[in-house]
Amino acid sequence: MSDKSANERIQSEIDSQDVMLFMKGSPMFPQCGFSAATIQALSMSGVKFGSVDVLQDMEIRDGIKQFSNWPTIPQLYVKGEFIGG
Repeated sequence: MSDKSANERIQSEIDSQDVMLFMKGSPMFPQCGFSAATIQALSMSGVKFGSVDVLQDMEIRDGIKQFSNWPTIPQLYVKGEFIGG
């Protein structure tokens, strides 16, 4: 358990990169088709991005849905703005 709240941790991750993807799995091993499709689109576009594997942290997995008020994962943020999921 972290000292920071889930929202603080999520905001910190978003602030750490211009493009941040909250996904199931990792860029090398995505664990769902939508995460894989998002990785492919970002990679083909040559976009540098960070990622967070929500399967590794249930607080982040549940928290990101409330943070964005969006029910599904993956979720993409660009320069701090929620783009979509």
